[in-house]
Amino acid sequence: MTTKLTRSYSDKMLSGVCGGIARYFNIDATIIRILFVLATIFGLGSPIIIYIILALLIPQS
Repeated sequence: MTTKLTRSYSDKMLSGVCGGIARYFNIDATIIRILFVLATIFGLGSPIIIYIILALLIPQS
């Protein structure tokens, strides 16, 4: 069985990207959310822009 990357409908704060990524990697969504916040605080790349792009590209489950 293959797992597809989709946005989570049930585990979402904004658009379900972090919940979908967490489900894909089988980890807690809180960890992914904390990583996004830390990346934003420390300016690693452009996490806000990446989040918006992922919200547009990843289909909703």
